[in-house]
Amino acid sequence: VASRKTRRLIDKSKTFHVTCGVTICIFSVLHVAAHLVNALNFSENYNEDFLAINAAHYRGEDPRKLLFATVPGLTGVFMVLVLFLMCTASTYAIRISNYDIFWYTHNLFFVFYMLLMLHVSGGVLKYQTNLEEHPPGCFNPNKTLRENMTVPKAFEEPFPNHTTEPFPEDLSVPEPFVQNNFMRICSEEPKFQSHFPETWFWISGPLCLYCVERLYRYIRSNKPVTITSVISHPSNVLEVRMIKDDFQARPGQYVILHCPRVSGLESHPFTLTMCPTDTKATFGVHLKVVGDWTERFRDLLLLHSNQDTEILPIFQQRRYPKLYVDGPFGSPFEESLNYEVSLCVAGGIGVTPFASVLNTLLDGWKRYKLRRLYFIWVCRDVESFRWFADLLCMLHDKLWQENRPDYINIQLYLSQTDGIQKIIGEKYQALNSRLLIGRPRWKLLFDEIAKCNRRKTIGVFCCGPNKISKILHKLSNSSNSYGTRFEYNKESFS
Repeated sequence: VASRKTRRLIDKSKTFHVTCGVTICIFSVLHVAAHLVNALNFSENYNEDFLAINAAHYRGEDPRKLLFATVPGLTGVFMVLVLFLMCTASTYAIRISNYDIFWYTHNLFFVFYMLLMLHVSGGVLKYQTNLEEHPPGCFNPNKTLRENMTVPKAFEEPFPNHTTEPFPEDLSVPEPFVQNNFMRICSEEPKFQSHFPETWFWISGPLCLYCVERLYRYIRSNKPVTITSVISHPSNVLEVRMIKDDFQARPGQYVILHCPRVSGLESHPFTLTMCPTDTKATFGVHLKVVGDWTERFRDLLLLHSNQDTEILPIFQQRRYPKLYVDGPFGSPFEESLNYEVSLCVAGGIGVTPFASVLNTLLDGWKRYKLRRLYFIWVCRDVESFRWFADLLCMLHDKLWQENRPDYINIQLYLSQTDGIQKIIGEKYQALNSRLLIGRPRWKLLFDEIAKCNRRKTIGVFCCGPNKISKILHKLSNSSNSYGTRFEYNKESFS
């Protein structure tokens, strides 16, 4: 997609997915409520004159029979149950506490759509087949005339009670039955027929596209990767480096990891912190151990290791569990190298998408449009900065050697401290001078960047807590007196 604005809009696919889900739930409540009212009306207002379009069989029939003893009713009940499970298990609290529940219930969508195609096969919905012979609101002389009005004597003899002949066309219709010359004569009783199910027509296409996409992704990721090394970092962060044939990726993209020994069906997205280049085929991810899946994955990788850091050559590699990689997938952070000026803000482990960007700049920055990078990283504890401290120092030294010290502006913020005097250590002197205690003053920061980059378009990239994201989004949309424009981009796994 050529347009940068369109790419940001397409990246909102997850938000669009949630919106569609909420919409389905709202209209499902209305749909079910209407059916409950209808079931009651069918039973209470049973009329033998409308046998063809009444779902009930007799007056006073238990409405529960219509709900639990018919195909539309029974499938509807199961669909409501499935939708309820999917909706409740999608809440943030359940996703965080037990992701397995969310994952398995959300995949019930396939059952939901199968039931939806069966839902209309009971023949409850009907249409009239003889509209020409019996148009809506027509005058039926054999029925309407005798039941609703006093018939003039001139019309009594030609139409005795047992007659079945249609109203003669050569006789004039009494004045009460003629309304603005729109009244038509019924030549026969209305006839109804069940609708042929059409739900499959609307659902089968998208489901086929989905199945084709899943098949393509399965074929693309059916070969396990070769894990070259596993590194345990401070603050419960694990780094996994891998090799895969014909794997190509750009900085900022992410992959989906699937480990059958951890979970047969469950898989999770992780941003690439190291991308393959022309000189090396290795790529890697950093993952923070925060849930049951990551805990089991860490235990499998470090099962026989007593060391915090382990890097083994391929020919000495231990027997790691099989790991499958699907991707890479696009991300807004790919654009960080396509702005002349970029502002990258990370919170904690949210630094991962920027790590691949920094690794790419370490290999060479001159071929990219980017000429100035503001990198801000906020962490709670000082040990977290060690995840990429070596990378930051190497990039800092490289740019100083190439006489471009202003290319990257690094600001590290330690939001919590327990009286630490020596922040990182002698090894990382370049970072010690850039580490500040507290939280960034975002408004002043934006004003300073706007002042130094007058009338330029600056890409703002954020991966971190929602609180920081909302502040940056608001500041990006606010105007300034320097003519500087900020374009906001946020990480969102689809």
